[in-house]
Amino acid sequence: MSVTTEDYLKRIFIASEGTDRTLIGLGEVATALGVTPGTVTTMMKSLSDAGLVDYRPRSGVVLTDAGRREALDVLRRHRLVELFLVEVLKLDWAEVHEEAEVLEHAVSDRLLRRIDELLGHPTTDPHGDPIPAADGSIVHSDGPTLAEVPGAATVRLVRVEHDDSGFLSFLKSAGLVPGAAVDVVARDVDAGTVTVSVAGERRPLSFQVAERLRVEVVPAGRRRG
Repeated sequence: MSVTTEDYLKRIFIASEGTDRTLIGLGEVATALGVTPGTVTTMMKSLSDAGLVDYRPRSGVVLTDAGRREALDVLRRHRLVELFLVEVLKLDWAEVHEEAEVLEHAVSDRLLRRIDELLGHPTTDPHGDPIPAADGSIVHSDGPTLAEVPGAATVRLVRVEHDDSGFLSFLKSAGLVPGAAVDVVARDVDAGTVTVSVAGERRPLSFQVAERLRVEVVPAGRRRG
């Protein structure tokens, strides 16, 4: 399977990952891949002919079972490579996405199995994204985003739903990484901000940032102090 085909299938899957969306708009795919809508339309027709997508003109596209299997295989490679680069080669978590975009197409099944074993069969990548299992199954967190959590709550950050390196660098500098304990101090709907405290330091976050952070609420009995 070509690199281009794998990229398209992966992007279509990511667009609907963890949601109940059935159709993905071609404009969204074009934006994600940095190509023109016309290029996407041509590719969708080709993927449809190959039985990898169900393409519905003027409506959108959805992966077929075969397309979903291929997408999950690419995603497994990508996320295991990202974790390997962070845990073993000690690259910064903000740098590994672009590297994995290249390596995901080159890593062999044999090497991937060895990476999986070396890392102890992990279930999430450095950003908290779920790593598909070898059998193609995947488990998503159904917790709220930080923007949805009311004030006076303690949460644990479990996933960052964004791969921009600048955004990830900002989060790391603020201590907002998967596993971090975060106290939600206030939620201001009018201002569109959530004020949080991480390691004793308060900072306001816009809803746009908070909506990218998937969390789990820590029960009162398990909170610090």
